[in-house]
This record gives sequence, structure tokens and C-alpha cells, in this order.
Amino acid sequence: MPIATPEIYNEMLDRAKAGKFAYPAINVTSTQTLHAALRGFAEAESDGIVQISTGGAEFLGGQYKKDMVTGSVALAEFAHVVAEKYPVNIALHTDHCPKDKLDGYVRPLLAISQERVAAGRNPLFQSHMWDGSAETLDHNLAIAQELLAEAAKAKIILEVEITPTGGEEDGVTHEINDKLYTTVEDAIRTAEALGLGEKGRYLLAASFGNVHGVYKPGNVVLRPELLKELAEGVAAKFGKQDPFNFVFHGGSGSTKEEIATALQNGVVKMNIDTDTQYAFTRPVVDHVFRNYDGVLKVDGEVGDKKTYDPRSWGKLAEAGMAARVLEACQDLRSAGTKLK
Repeated sequence: MPIATPEIYNEMLDRAKAGKFAYPAINVTSTQTLHAALRGFAEAESDGIVQISTGGAEFLGGQYKKDMVTGSVALAEFAHVVAEKYPVNIALHTDHCPKDKLDGYVRPLLAISQERVAAGRNPLFQSHMWDGSAETLDHNLAIAQELLAEAAKAKIILEVEITPTGGEEDGVTHEINDKLYTTVEDAIRTAEALGLGEKGRYLLAASFGNVHGVYKPGNVVLRPELLKELAEGVAAKFGKQDPFNFVFHGGSGSTKEEIATALQNGVVKMNIDTDTQYAFTRPVVDHVFRNYDGVLKVDGEVGDKKTYDPRSWGKLAEAGMAARVLEACQDLRSAGTKLK
């Protein structure tokens, strides 16, 4: 199937919310990790989301120029071609973009998609994220209003993060403290500023103790039940039940119970990066350790071309990451739910 149209993406999200499941949003940094994500979704018979962070886009742009727009456009165009060989619907998304990178990342990409839509084509990406969690809420929402209007012109969904996620993500760092919990007042102010769909559709990354990366048990206290409080608080004021489509950030290492509670309370998208990074790299390390004197030309020997050929370990890496994506689909209950 091709990359999801705006209509298909909206249907995907609606089905997830109604069915109390979520799509894994898998960060990719290369054509190989893209194929691994697509393969995992296909094997799970799940539609899904593939996303590129600012750091991932910079890496994709090549280390000579490190241009984020070039990198993300190149991979997106590649995805539009290869996704047709996989029997699932895939949405393309850009991950965390803070204020200082908007002009070099999200705004140019929005302009590209607006040009495509004006010419009768579909947008290049289906959604973009604005991460204003380092700003005051007022400033965050003011920028979100502007971006939501621009996204709507391109039939694109905006993701907003209104309060911090702990840990570090592409240079944006937040401490692990009580600020990692969104309040009902925060949610109400968001609805007042961005509406509840009439100004354009958006996904909401609310904080319930989320932390990027992986931490030992006890270091992170997740409260996914908080999402229900936020939804009910906004519903009471605006009269719209289940008003938000929530995003689960910092999901790597979460327990199945925490994930289940989040799904019950409106999460339709869960970001997964750290776990899939490890799943991709682990088979490569195993291959190198097992074939040390073949991968390296030890003591003047010639080594073994079959073991240092990137295809030999690359296939293992793809399989390892695809298996982790399949597991994520099962955990998030999206396995077997693909649109026909």
C-alpha cells in the first residue's frame, strides 16, 4: 500500500481511539531502519507511523552538510516509493522540533507539503510535531496556533507537547520532577487556544511522568490514569467527550500495565526509539563478536569479506528491529488491525 493519504491517516487515528489501541511511532535514521519498521508493521498486520527527529534528519542529510530538510525529504520520498511493497498503511511524521529549529525544519517542510497540496497531490508528511515544552505555556500555544493553521492548509495533523517530558531528546533536556505532570488547567488552556478539531486536527503529548530513554524501575513514576482526568476536565467545560488524541512519549521500558492504562485513557500514538535502536544494534554487535577475526584483518590476515560485507550484518539488524516493532504492535493492540 502507498503512504497514507490524509483521509486514511484520519481514519487510522479514529479507529485507534474507538478500538482502544495505539500505533507505534518508530523513529528511523536510514533507509535500512525504515525497511525494518515497515517489515515489523507488515509482519504484525498493523498500520503504523514512521517518524524522523531533528537529529535523525540531520544524520540523514549527510555529515558534510547535515541539512535537516534535505535528509527528511529524501527519506520521505524514498518511503513513498518502497512503502507500496508493504501491505500496510504508513503515516510519515516528524518528531520533536523545538523553537530554535522550526525555521530550519518544520516550517520549510510545511511549505513543501502546501505546494504539493496546491498542485493536487498529497502532502509529503502526514503530521509534524511542535515541541514547545521548554517555553511558557502561553508562548507554546501561540506558536501552536500559527503552526496548526499552516498544517491545516496542507491537510497535515499537528502534534503538540504542552508540558515537559523528562530526560534528553536530541539536545532538549528536562529534569525528572513534579513538572512532568500536565494539569487539567493546562489541558483547558490548550483546548481554548487550539480548539477541539474545528481549527485543525492535532495530537496532544500530555505529560504523565514520561521520560525519554530507559531508566531502572523506580526512577520514573508514570501516572497514565492522569490522562482520564485531563479528558474529563476538558469534557466538563466544553461538552465534548473524549476530546483529545493523546501521544505517549518516553515509552521505552514501560510496563505492559502502564501501556494498557494509557490505551484505555485515549492514547493513539506511542513513540518508540530507544528500544528499537538497541534491537537494531544488538545483532550487529553479536555478529562482530562472533566473527572478530573475519570482520577485522587481524595480524596481517585478509579477514573474511562475507562477514564484513555490510549486507551480512545489516540483514540481522533489520530482522532484530523488525521483531521489536512487531512486539510493540502486540503491546499496543494494533496487531491485526490494518485497514483493508
